[in-house]
Amino acid sequence: MKSISSTAEKILDIAQPLIVAGGYNGFSYADISAAIGIRKASIHHHFPTKAELVAVLVDRYRQQTEAGLKSLREGIASPADQLQAYVNYWHSCIRDASLPFCVCAMLASEMQMLPEEVASRVRGHFHSLAGWLASVLQAGTENGAFRLDKQPEEEAQMLMASVHGAMLSARAFGDPGLFIQIVAPQIVRLRASD
Repeated sequence: MKSISSTAEKILDIAQPLIVAGGYNGFSYADISAAIGIRKASIHHHFPTKAELVAVLVDRYRQQTEAGLKSLREGIASPADQLQAYVNYWHSCIRDASLPFCVCAMLASEMQMLPEEVASRVRGHFHSLAGWLASVLQAGTENGAFRLDKQPEEEAQMLMASVHGAMLSARAFGDPGLFIQIVAPQIVRLRASD
């Protein structure tokens, strides 16, 4: 992703929670303009179309996510601890409402309506996340931390669906604790018997 101006960063910073709250069609340039105090024309200068704005936002989100997953891999030796740190991250975000929902998960719920330049980036996010999860599960299987019923790629897809479904349930019921109630048994199931 090319470097962008501080104003463009502010625009993205405002757009992200708007997307998390209401999806792709749940915000307009007028919402961003009001929040930042700049004219809509200025937003169009940085992002000529809404599709371009959201595509850049997804690129930025993916970079942040990939950096976070890389730091887990490099900073935590145990695959089991890496996986737990990933789950704990989302649990904390949902509990304190700092990032109560994954922006790509919200956009994925609208996949049929998204412009292709956004949809392809959202798919890319999930491919990357599934790849990371599969590699963690594979490493954990090799070191005896995990016992998988299926191939790591399939288990990664099931875990990813569980985490994102738990986000949705916690949001739907207004109960942050529901997230860990749903995800914790999945982690227990993956852990090899001691």
